[in-house]
Order: sequence, then C-alpha cells, then structure tokens
Amino acid sequence: MKLSQDKYGELYLKMVQTRTFEETAARLFVEGKVHGTAHFCIGEEATGVGVCAALEKEDMIAQTHRGHNQAIGKGMDIKRMMAEFLGKETGYCKGKGGCMHIADFSVGSLGANGVVAGGIPVAAGAALSQQYFGRNNITVSFFGDGATNEGAFHETLNLASVWKLPVLFVCTNNLYGMSTHINKSMNIADISLRASSYGIKGLSVDGNDVLAVYEETLAAREEVLKHGPLFMVLNTYRWMGHSKSDSQVYRTKEEVAAWKEKCPIKRYREFLLKEKIFTPEQLEGYDRQAAADIQEAVDFANASPELSIERIFDDVYAQGDIREQKPKNGFVL
Repeated sequence: MKLSQDKYGELYLKMVQTRTFEETAARLFVEGKVHGTAHFCIGEEATGVGVCAALEKEDMIAQTHRGHNQAIGKGMDIKRMMAEFLGKETGYCKGKGGCMHIADFSVGSLGANGVVAGGIPVAAGAALSQQYFGRNNITVSFFGDGATNEGAFHETLNLASVWKLPVLFVCTNNLYGMSTHINKSMNIADISLRASSYGIKGLSVDGNDVLAVYEETLAAREEVLKHGPLFMVLNTYRWMGHSKSDSQVYRTKEEVAAWKEKCPIKRYREFLLKEKIFTPEQLEGYDRQAAADIQEAVDFANASPELSIERIFDDVYAQGDIREQKPKNGFVL
C-alpha cells in the first residue's frame, strides 16, 4: 500500500515524539522532578501510533498504563500530557492521576487504566453505545499480553462476540507480564489463537513494523464495522523495565540488545530513505520538530501551577466539599 507523503511523515513524527517524550520523562525522574512511578513504551512506538493512525477521529480508544504512544497517536495534547506527568494543574487530570489515567474525549480517548485488563470492558461498553446509536465507528481496546490471562478479557471477548460489537481488541505482546515471560503463563506461542474460542478472527502482526500495523488496522476496522469484533496481537518488546522500580533481573542484557536491533523507528527510517520517500535532511527536520515539541511541553509544564490544596477533592466527589458533608453510616454520600 502506497501512502501519501503526509501520512508517511505523520507516522514517523509521532513515533519520534513518543520516544522523545519518554526519554525526557525518564531524565526528569533522574533529576528528581517527578515522583511515583511510570511505565514506558520505548521499543513499542509502532503499535499505538500505527493503530491510531488508521482510525477516524470519532473512533474511540481505551488506553493502557503503558500508553504514551496510544495517546500521542490519537492526537492528545503533548503539553497537557507532560503537565500531568509533572503533577501540574494544567494536566489532563489536574496533576492528580499521572499518565496512567489521562483521557481526552475530544479526540476519542476514553482514558488510560492502571488496572490490568481494566479498560477491556470499558471499550466494549463504548462499542455497545456506538452500535445502539447506529454510528459508523469502532472502539479499540489496548491491553498487554498479561491481560489475556484475566477474566475481564475472556468475559468481554465472549460478550462482544455474541453481540457483534464494533470493537477491535489489540494486544501489545511485549513478551512479559511484569517479570513473567509468556511461556510461563500460557501454553500457546501465538496469543491470537485465543480468538477462535469466541468465534472471532485473530491476527498476529509484527508490532515493530509500523506500516504493517497501520495497514492491518485499516483492514481490521472495515472488518469490525461489517462483522463485529476482531482480536489483533502486535508482537513487540519493551526496552525498559515494567516500571521505574523494575531491576530487570528476569532477562539478559543480550536479549534486550537483540531487540534494540529491531528498533521500530530505525527500521521505518531506513525504509523511508531506501524508498526515497524522504531525504536524510527531511527526516532530521522531523527529529528537530519532535525535540522542539517535547521541550515546549516541558516548558509549559514547568511554568504551570501545582493544584492548590483547596481543590484536591474536585472531580472526586459529586457534590460539594467533603469537609462540608456529614457522614451517614460511616460513609460520605
């Protein structure tokens, strides 16, 4: 499939933006400017970016806790993402949730989720709404390989299949559920085989090939609109640990190095140059733009105020201030 030069450039820019965002975020941790934890998708950029590039604006996604590529791919504001990461009031959750909980309904993001498999039934609910109101759109549910062992995965696929919901289930298979390799938690090498248990189609795709991900998602979207749910597995690898606290004693440096040779950005860059779609200078221009975008986001976040103590309960309780409410039976209602 031949794409427009703009689309080729969009895929490259968003992958580089994601990589730069996360490398910058990791540096801010080292500098002591961020507290808590984070889950980075370095090495997996092609998955979220490739899928979201094939969607319409009105299509919806349910993100994962490792979803910066999904957020940037769907068009979320990078400045507000960085502000949330740094705990600032201008962030998507006013600095209260971090990147594990960002959402932006204006671009179709139902939100990231810190619960393994937690977003899967949410996506099915959104797809049911699309079906009920006759909308010509789909919902994409992103989750990791570990989530396919959770009850929510199996229950939701079963129900989505029975009701023929317009939902595309996307598993980002990076081989490890925290520190457990998939060969220790399931007795199949190809996770997409699980789709057949629910009477739906399963696909296994090279998740480090952004063009393959994009093209398969385009086809999958049409399939979902016509026939109902589909399960697509994107096989990739996370270069960093599960989270900031991961010492990575469960895998070798040689394994990580081997996967770094399969870098999705490097691979795509080599393709663009080989096919003469872009010159080295043009790609360097995209690199500079990505760096400038992330620096602008950091500057925005640094200049933003932290949430005042008087507003910490905003958006948590439906009415009023918790301090003004009287407990009933030991609970605040």
